[in-house]
Amino acid sequence: MTVDYGPHGSSLRDLPRLRSSRRGRASSWDRSGGNDDRLTIEPGRTATLAEIRGAGSINHIWVTVANERMLRDPWMREPDYLRKLVLRAYWDGERSPSVAVPVGDFFGVGHGRTTNFVSAPLQMSPQDGKAFNCFFPMPFGSDARLEVTSELVHERVFFYYYVDYEYFDELGADIGRFHAQWRRSNPCPGVDQGAEGNDRFLLTGTNLDGLDNYTILEAAGRGHYVGCVLNIHNLRETNEWNWYGEGDDMIFIDGERWPPRLHGTGTEDYFNTAWCPSQTYHAPHHGITLPGGDNWSGQISLYRFHIEDPIPFRRSIRVSIEHGHANKRSDDYSSVAYWYQEEPHAPFSLAPVEQRIPRAQ
Repeated sequence: MTVDYGPHGSSLRDLPRLRSSRRGRASSWDRSGGNDDRLTIEPGRTATLAEIRGAGSINHIWVTVANERMLRDPWMREPDYLRKLVLRAYWDGERSPSVAVPVGDFFGVGHGRTTNFVSAPLQMSPQDGKAFNCFFPMPFGSDARLEVTSELVHERVFFYYYVDYEYFDELGADIGRFHAQWRRSNPCPGVDQGAEGNDRFLLTGTNLDGLDNYTILEAAGRGHYVGCVLNIHNLRETNEWNWYGEGDDMIFIDGERWPPRLHGTGTEDYFNTAWCPSQTYHAPHHGITLPGGDNWSGQISLYRFHIEDPIPFRRSIRVSIEHGHANKRSDDYSSVAYWYQEEPHAPFSLAPVEQRIPRAQ
């Protein structure tokens, strides 16, 4: 009997369907039989988490990580380690990774921070969100390799993990490969408020092409976009109303011109919330993990996953959002985009570590 990716979903109704695939796991268990169940990664080094031969699908990744001084003297630890650790994934012998994202951002929260939250594909679990989980399926036809690179300078990293996967005899031709990409604009190129009043600055102006929008994803080929994490650091200092949103989402598919078929009405609307939210909230497909401080100050992190409504493209896609209405705000934006597509994908790079460091809260 040939075992392939098959019709199996993840719903409760599908659980009784008997399966013929085989399970596997790569983890950091102590090969000596002791309790040192972790990798110790030196500064500047890369560790292989999993190297799998054959066809299959990674269905779950669990990670927790600490830099060396975090366990002994938290005040002396090297900061921003979740932006200095990079997760990369390679499918089917490719040279350019399909995943290249700082570890903390990949699992759903930006700014090098953690917090408890639950979504369908990503979760951060207690204590204080330091247990990371990913349930995005990651299929491969001939092999898969997952790596983590430490770009810390002074400290070793203790890295605990599971990578749970299935083996198949073959993978169907219609199965895309998982991709994830990190981007940042620090700050976004806004405009000077000048003599404009607060309401006029935040609520008026025109954008008739979308060219200056913040780009969450730009990809070429055939596939479908399945969501993003968007992080905003509000850089505008004022005692007046300082809502960071009002930026419309615009998704351009297969080279279409403005206005795109998928044109939204505001930042909070794309993330399935409303009326300038300032509360933490998490649901299976959308949420606010970091709502910011008073008057929406400081650091914000939001997610929207297109699990039930993936956005297909045949030749290309650009997922974008205004940074403030008509791109007038100059906040610090970063993001992770998640998508599936046929290979080969257009290669993309990850910004060097000094350009990934979050601003102080």
